[in-house]
Amino acid sequence: MYYLIKEALTPCSAEELKSFELQYVAVVTPEQWLKEQSIFDMGIDIELTINEEEIHSTQAEVNFDSLTGTFSIPSRRNITGKDYKYAFALDEKGIVFIDSTGVVERMLRRISNSKKWKMPSLERFLYDFLELIIARDLNILEKYEKELDHIEEDILEDAVDADLSRVNEIRGDIRDLRIHYEQMIDLGQELQENENSFFKPENVRYFGLFTDRMTRLHDTATSLKDYTMQVRDLYHTQMDVKQNRIMTLLTVVTTIFMPLTLITGWYGMNFQNMPILRSTWGYPAVIVLSLFIVIGSLIFFKKKKWL
Repeated sequence: MYYLIKEALTPCSAEELKSFELQYVAVVTPEQWLKEQSIFDMGIDIELTINEEEIHSTQAEVNFDSLTGTFSIPSRRNITGKDYKYAFALDEKGIVFIDSTGVVERMLRRISNSKKWKMPSLERFLYDFLELIIARDLNILEKYEKELDHIEEDILEDAVDADLSRVNEIRGDIRDLRIHYEQMIDLGQELQENENSFFKPENVRYFGLFTDRMTRLHDTATSLKDYTMQVRDLYHTQMDVKQNRIMTLLTVVTTIFMPLTLITGWYGMNFQNMPILRSTWGYPAVIVLSLFIVIGSLIFFKKKKWL
């Protein structure tokens, strides 16, 4: 598909790209790029990575008379899953996306249907395209923060029932988003550098705005990453507290029954001359003594707030 950058992104044919003195946007498959590369007349002096399997990151490289690069965009439905991968090449005349996934075509249709420009330009299109990539990210990060808040509340109520595995999943998503944001910041700075003067100086500010927004998203993701660590530490702390309470209870029970065990062992020796061994009141006396020890121990531990 081919588009001209007018007041809106307007579909056109390959022939119209040459007949109009307007900047353009094109999206082609890797096979089409190899066949139709000459149409765009870009000065690409290095091999352009166009195969999806060879694309591993979002980056840009300056050529003699063009700017080329790749996008590796995490799916917002499954951030740790497979990325959307495609390449691009641009100069002062326009930009070509080399994409076999269909995701760029869907994005261009959205821009075509929703964006109107008073001062159309390649720079404004690129700004809207990059903004569309991260359009849902703030909501996603806010959703993660709310989830972590609920998990933190669950941990404070009962750490055993808290879903710590979800914390690990969120941490993995945030880690991948942070890497993605760092790469997007580098891309924005490369565009803002405008080394080959493809962009009008007054329009370079769009890339600065995008880079600033990416920096804020990166900072938010970093804060959430720290939050996941705090939630995990809280979980382990609460589990330790719970275990300490159990150990305290077991220690109190053991301490209470130690004197009773001593009495039982002492009078279990059955020597002939042991006091009150044959006394009528011997057995009730031992019962009363045992109750006194148990009740006295409980009162003592209660005052010490060990129970």
